[in-house]
Amino acid sequence: MKAKLKYLLFTLLVLFSSSYSQTKTFTLDEAIKTALNNNSDVKIAEMNVKKASAAVHEAFGYALPSLDLTAGFTHFLEKPKTPFPDFEALLGNATYSILFDENVIPRDDNKFKSVGYSLQSFALANNYETNLQLTQILFSSAVFRGIGASQIYLDLSKAQLKNTISATVLNVEKAFYGVQLTKEVYLITKASFENAQENYKNVSALYGQGLVSEFDNLQAEVQVENIRPTLLDMENRLKDAADGLKILLGLNPENEIDVEGEIAYQPMPIPETQDVVDEVLKSNLSLQTLSLKAQVDDAFIDLDRAEYWPNIAAFGNYSYAGSGEKWDFQNYSSLMVGVNFSINLWKGQRTAHRVEQSTLTYQQTEEQVSQLKDYLTAQVKSKINELHRVQTVVETQDKNVSLAERAYQISTVRYKEGTSSQLEVQNADIALRQARLNRLQTVYSYLITRYELEQMIGKVAPEYYSLFDSLND
Repeated sequence: MKAKLKYLLFTLLVLFSSSYSQTKTFTLDEAIKTALNNNSDVKIAEMNVKKASAAVHEAFGYALPSLDLTAGFTHFLEKPKTPFPDFEALLGNATYSILFDENVIPRDDNKFKSVGYSLQSFALANNYETNLQLTQILFSSAVFRGIGASQIYLDLSKAQLKNTISATVLNVEKAFYGVQLTKEVYLITKASFENAQENYKNVSALYGQGLVSEFDNLQAEVQVENIRPTLLDMENRLKDAADGLKILLGLNPENEIDVEGEIAYQPMPIPETQDVVDEVLKSNLSLQTLSLKAQVDDAFIDLDRAEYWPNIAAFGNYSYAGSGEKWDFQNYSSLMVGVNFSINLWKGQRTAHRVEQSTLTYQQTEEQVSQLKDYLTAQVKSKINELHRVQTVVETQDKNVSLAERAYQISTVRYKEGTSSQLEVQNADIALRQARLNRLQTVYSYLITRYELEQMIGKVAPEYYSLFDSLND
């Protein structure tokens, strides 16, 4: 019974382990969506959009009324005193000291003489006060300019998020097809290795029958061992490429992944260079982002200039207070309205220098925009030339692969018939492998160039943008 239980537990453990380590296969679309959900750069860009949206609401808040309530209570442990004039009253031989007590002794300058000041307290022990103040900005250039600047900043953060999404999509496409390319190269190398093994098997059989020389047998064996390190190297490169894709997808490095697809050549009409340049200068997301940054910099110039303008605000104040020696408060209230006007007359040229700095920042961004336009124009021309090159050579390479395959088949048949040498078989195998690799590299270059050109145009599937609610707010 115990033995059966142990066997059952062992079986369950093996099944759980195999399911846990199961390889996850991604299509390109699945890989892109996974990266957009997990990629840290995308998450940070999305947080910036939410932060900018909050800044817009904050900027609007400065233009809305402000209502403030303050309250306070004080109790004097020792009352404050104030110097106050004192007098002596001359009534016969008697001298009386009074303090503005005109109800006791009528004031008569002939009967009074000032003798200086004495400390007197007029405060009550307990005091409280509450104030309710309503303030409404009537005119503030900084507030009004700030609302516009915050909206531009929100547009900038959304453009940055779109640009980050576009860059992430391109990076995933490159990494995805990088894995696919490495896998294809590995399979080509493996096929060549298997050809070499099959050839060595045939040569060894012929050598055992005394039909070929020992030299041919050794050459066939050397060919196998020459390809083996390359095959092992491609296995490692395939693992490295998969690990790189895992990082982009935000997956656990311990997870095993694979890609589903193929590096297929699908020819498309190549547009005119100038048409693509015009489209790029109109729709490129990096260029849009930098242009919006220039608008933000320009808005900051206006914000700094707002220091030259006055601030006008209306206010209303209601106060309720009371005082008492003990807890017998005498209460009173007051209500007033008014308008505040304030303007700075001198700040030591700080405003002028701040405007100068923000103007230079704007000019720097404008130079960067111009520089980026020149760079994008040059890149478009390069990508178009690469597409033309691929279309020119890929059909030739298709034919070359077919010829190399036919040549290898002929060389193996001729060697079996004893009409060719082992060197001819090796050369045919090398030529076939190289022809396949050349075509694969060319088609891979075509795919990546096409994706890069689409990214430069700002072409991103709307479904990827729809994953982010902040872009629709």
